[in-house]
Amino acid sequence: MYQVLIAIHVLSVLIWIGGVAFVTMIVFPMIMRMENSLEKVLFFQGIEHRFAKIAKLCVVIAGLTGFGLLHLTGETSLLLTWKGVGPTLMLFVWVFYVLVLLFEGKLFKVIFKGEAQQDTSKIFFRLTVFHWVVLGLSLLAVVVGVWAGHGGLS
Repeated sequence: MYQVLIAIHVLSVLIWIGGVAFVTMIVFPMIMRMENSLEKVLFFQGIEHRFAKIAKLCVVIAGLTGFGLLHLTGETSLLLTWKGVGPTLMLFVWVFYVLVLLFEGKLFKVIFKGEAQQDTSKIFFRLTVFHWVVLGLSLLAVVVGVWAGHGGLS
């Protein structure tokens, strides 16, 4: 059961974080080069609409398998300790994503407030910066999780 959960967990994280990396490093630079504001918005909405469903599913699967793995290994007691820094960071990143997905509408209102509403370049610049921060946190969680899971803290 452990190996099956690991495989499903890694695949869901791979698809989820890989998608975030694709949007951050490929989609947003393409959008920023577009001239037409309507074209930018329609292009983004088309990609975001499709990816959001995949990301949400992968976040749920990663959470369920992650909690299952913590339970199976008995490592829940390591959370919030130095020895459990890998699972702790992964848990914090997962909770961050869940909150972003749950409060996406309110978050976008904050990102798009003020003068940015009228200027799609400002909106997509803010989204790009936000995605780079989220991607950085995600990659940090992956690196620390792999490092800790392969004896980095032993």
